[in-house]
Amino acid sequence: MVISSETLASLVRPDSVHKSVYTDPAIFDLEMQRIYGKAWIYVGHESQVPKAGDYHTTRLGDQDVIMVRASDGKVHVLYNRCPHKGAKVVAEGDGCAGKFFRCPYHAWTFKLDGSHLAAPMKRGLADTCYDPKHPDFSMRRLARVDSYRGFVFASQSPEGPGLKDFLGGVASSIDNLCDRSPVGEVEVAGGVFRVLQQSNWKVFYENLHDTMHARVTHESSFTAANEEADKLGEKPFELLIMFGNGEPYEFWEKLELRAYRNGHGYMEGIFDPAAATRDPVSRAHFEVLAQARGEDRARDILGMNRHNTIIYGSGSPHTVFQQFRVIRPLTVDRTLVEIQVFRLKGAPPEVFDRALTYANVVNSPSSNVMPDDIEVYRRCQEGNQTRGGDWVSMHRYHGTDRVLEDGMASTNGTSELPMRNQFVAWKNYMLDEGDAGAARNKEVAHAAA
Repeated sequence: MVISSETLASLVRPDSVHKSVYTDPAIFDLEMQRIYGKAWIYVGHESQVPKAGDYHTTRLGDQDVIMVRASDGKVHVLYNRCPHKGAKVVAEGDGCAGKFFRCPYHAWTFKLDGSHLAAPMKRGLADTCYDPKHPDFSMRRLARVDSYRGFVFASQSPEGPGLKDFLGGVASSIDNLCDRSPVGEVEVAGGVFRVLQQSNWKVFYENLHDTMHARVTHESSFTAANEEADKLGEKPFELLIMFGNGEPYEFWEKLELRAYRNGHGYMEGIFDPAAATRDPVSRAHFEVLAQARGEDRARDILGMNRHNTIIYGSGSPHTVFQQFRVIRPLTVDRTLVEIQVFRLKGAPPEVFDRALTYANVVNSPSSNVMPDDIEVYRRCQEGNQTRGGDWVSMHRYHGTDRVLEDGMASTNGTSELPMRNQFVAWKNYMLDEGDAGAARNKEVAHAAA
């Protein structure tokens, strides 16, 4: 099915979008080509492939890929396909290939960078077009691979802005996550949660900065936390992190929402220098960080009160609790979310323990919080397939947001600026008018105009 540019353009209004962007399989297929086939997408962290031969499999849009560390120490990203018969070279998961990859079907072998190494019974290939030096007989690499402070991204397009330009203002969230380590480095640790959501991938991105839903969607979880705290006569950390969703609307309205080109953005509260010393774990963290960076810089790092960051197409880093929710589209109504937890190298072990606790209480499939979101995402998906209406509203505080040199900022923390901004990027990609990174600030401003 061919979808015209005129049709695609008509699906996005300045203050609303047509429901088919969430439900039409043909649009999903086009997204895999024009968004995931062009943008820089997070593949994994370098710490997941620490030694030569180590690999990590994942998906980039609708493509199965392998992140691998080669013998020269470089990290490569390859399509998980043998050029002989097309079999997947490695199974899903992490592992070590040793010195080379070996296809399980006919034992063709490849160097760790994907280049052809050998094929059995080569005499049978004599006087044919078989050429071990020709790219057609090697595992294909993705067009571009780059990393930012250990976070590996890949693009299937040979053209477009560099990774740092693509990230723009949200690179500061990755910086803050890494800077919380006294040595400036993090590593994936403690396992990965995987949650299958019965909804379109874009719904999760919108919800990440939807401050109006917390008190409603998560009422049962923060009410239960309050009841348990009353029984205990105290608020331990496990309950404290559930209370946040129950803050009054006035609290959410004081947050600032930032929107950048390519659909990126973040949610941030007022800088809080007291965060560095408010509890024993924070104080221990501050002490080691101050020794490495100085007290003023340590307070600046730990006082950054940034919650969810959106790297559009990749997922959401959370700097305070060292998480990365990686969002992987599967079908038009199925999305896989992987929750990675990071250890801050050189930080007290209690800091990592706290991050694990947060992941279990808030982000795990068995938490009291995550299922709330999954349920409403499913209801959005199902509701948008009825004849109850055609348009999805993004009207809140439309036209009130401030234009900045590098993007937009909300004048109210309950603004739907982030959703409008995401669809500016979506439209740029889907109309295939060059990389969304080339969108001018006035296009971002149009999302709030």
